[in-house]
Amino acid sequence: MSVEATDTLVVGAGQSGIAMSEHLSALGIPHIVLERSRIAENWRSMRWDSLVANGPAWHDRFPNLKFEDVHPDAFPAKDRMAQYFDDYATMIEAPIRTGVEVKHVKHSQGRPGYTITTSDGVFEARRVVAATGPFQVPSFPEIIPTDAPIDQLHSSAYKNPQQLAAGAVLVVGCGASGSQIAEELCKAGKTVYLSVGEHYRPPRAYRQRDYTWWLGALGLWDEVKSKRKKRHVAFAVSGYEGGRTVDFRRLAHMGVTLVGVTKAYEDGILRFEDDLKRNIAQGDEAYFEVLRDADAYIERKGMDLPPEPEAWQLLEDPACLKQPIASLDIRALNITTVLWATGFKYDFSWLDVDAFDEQGMPLHKRGVSAENGIYFLGLPDLTNRASAFIYGCWQDAKHIADHIVIQRNYDAYTR
Repeated sequence: MSVEATDTLVVGAGQSGIAMSEHLSALGIPHIVLERSRIAENWRSMRWDSLVANGPAWHDRFPNLKFEDVHPDAFPAKDRMAQYFDDYATMIEAPIRTGVEVKHVKHSQGRPGYTITTSDGVFEARRVVAATGPFQVPSFPEIIPTDAPIDQLHSSAYKNPQQLAAGAVLVVGCGASGSQIAEELCKAGKTVYLSVGEHYRPPRAYRQRDYTWWLGALGLWDEVKSKRKKRHVAFAVSGYEGGRTVDFRRLAHMGVTLVGVTKAYEDGILRFEDDLKRNIAQGDEAYFEVLRDADAYIERKGMDLPPEPEAWQLLEDPACLKQPIASLDIRALNITTVLWATGFKYDFSWLDVDAFDEQGMPLHKRGVSAENGIYFLGLPDLTNRASAFIYGCWQDAKHIADHIVIQRNYDAYTR
């Protein structure tokens, strides 16, 4: 069997794999990028039709290519994002091979490096970069039995309201996906219930600056001085309809009924935790903390940005917040669909190396794993808050590429 050899093999041709390829090429490191489907496939097939980027075009991009056809303060649509990465890969002449699935990575026997079994043959590489990102396998709690009289759908499979059966919908999850989908379904005439858990709810923009700008100005991307955020907390910010702050009170006044965390299902009854008021209050506090920090920054720097007193005003609490609902009868309320906007989990089953802890999570420091020659890229908090975002993974890729250069120098050493 013929075996193709390269120095570094990158798995995945989304934003992380393309960023990795750019830095490897700039340093003259031979490499191949393997993608099981198409470039930026998640943007194409694991997103709903109306999705836009979470950040404005001036920010959610790589440094070396602007969106020429999108206003800098606009939020590019998902198909435009996919085209951006296609264009970028062409611009840098990335050695990407699409339609090739990596099935198994293991140590090569009797020689350095790794043997990679794929759907298109066997490769050997001194180093492997897992650039598969955070959106690998849809994740949702097994609360409702599969034989229950209700459709269950993960947000990665949702496309538009017309896709769902007639009847009411429970959306579980209040991050960017859950909040946008709940609003879209409500505007389409659906009766919508939104299960709200713990979340981080910043302003979309404040005093003529987008939140991505404030993240940079206040040092929140790097998290040097800021308080560490809770793990697995939904990030409630979006670019939906030109970019508006996620406001659960506004959604409720539109007609969305808010409930607490979904905790149980039995005989057609959905039950919720008594935590809705606390979750909303904590989200409000995070929101006001950004406003306070932004005001202090503007005063300290002497910036001429007009005050925005209306940003400090909250809408009246809706009835569902004043008296939270403890349970819902799916038959009586004609709830026919539960849409799980509950995120994703990792699947590194193809990576047969000693680079994981007891829970199967990657062991690494800034993407450099515990296993020599294995790297991770695009994961949340790989380096800091920015790591799973477009501009952040580009910076992380540069660090990993520099580390690979150092390792190549060790490999080349002779006495």
